[in-house]
Amino acid sequence: MLVCISPAKKLDWTERDQSLASTPFFEKEAQSLAKTARGLTLGDLQKLMNISPDLARLNRDRFKAFRADPEITDVRPAALAFAGDTYQGLEATTFSEDDMRWAEGHLRILSGLYGVLKPMDQIQAYRLEMGSRLKTRRGKSLYDFWGSEISKSLNRDGSAVDTDVLVNCASQEYFGAVDQQALNLRVITPVFKEVKDGTPKIVSFFAKKARGAMARYIVQNRLQNEAALKDFDAGGYVYQPDVSTPDAPVFFRPYTGPAK
Repeated sequence: MLVCISPAKKLDWTERDQSLASTPFFEKEAQSLAKTARGLTLGDLQKLMNISPDLARLNRDRFKAFRADPEITDVRPAALAFAGDTYQGLEATTFSEDDMRWAEGHLRILSGLYGVLKPMDQIQAYRLEMGSRLKTRRGKSLYDFWGSEISKSLNRDGSAVDTDVLVNCASQEYFGAVDQQALNLRVITPVFKEVKDGTPKIVSFFAKKARGAMARYIVQNRLQNEAALKDFDAGGYVYQPDVSTPDAPVFFRPYTGPAK
């Protein structure tokens, strides 16, 4: 099976081993988007991303530094560079070499700038959420820009590992860029809820971390059969057959308090 996750706004630019480094499939498209973003003013960037002036300056500088042929010191492997909640659950820095090689074939990161990334794809520092309404020659948003290309890429990746199943551990914002009509894969979307006072509820931080942990579970156990997803129990989650469907397995655990 394939599994996809979202990227993160926060980056960890620690130097990493690049021996398994790969090249993003949509490198040319990323360069085009970075060029478009370079033409925006600080005010434009601040409005586009709904960020502070300081963050707008940081990202203006990132886009200005974006290069067609970056030095090895200017790139990092995608799965090791993102550092948000999902990546706390994924813990890709602790993957063995065999884990990472398997992940290269089966784990995908959906990206506003790069479209689809493999874990060891070399990326330059950036921030560009999929929901950004960045105008390009293809339309008024990144959804318009990517069109059906992300779905076609996932179809190719599924064929390469002989699977027709995609486990969606991405956010709605990012999976919304997947053209469902162009996708040939069956989509399974796990749901993670915290139970407080007898009522199950999705808590964003915990759900993001759990989605990363599910991706890790799939990688480390080399899952091929979707039935095995029900055995996921990281962090104390337990599969709930009574409220699950084949395409939306649901997992509950006791609420552990506010996210830290």
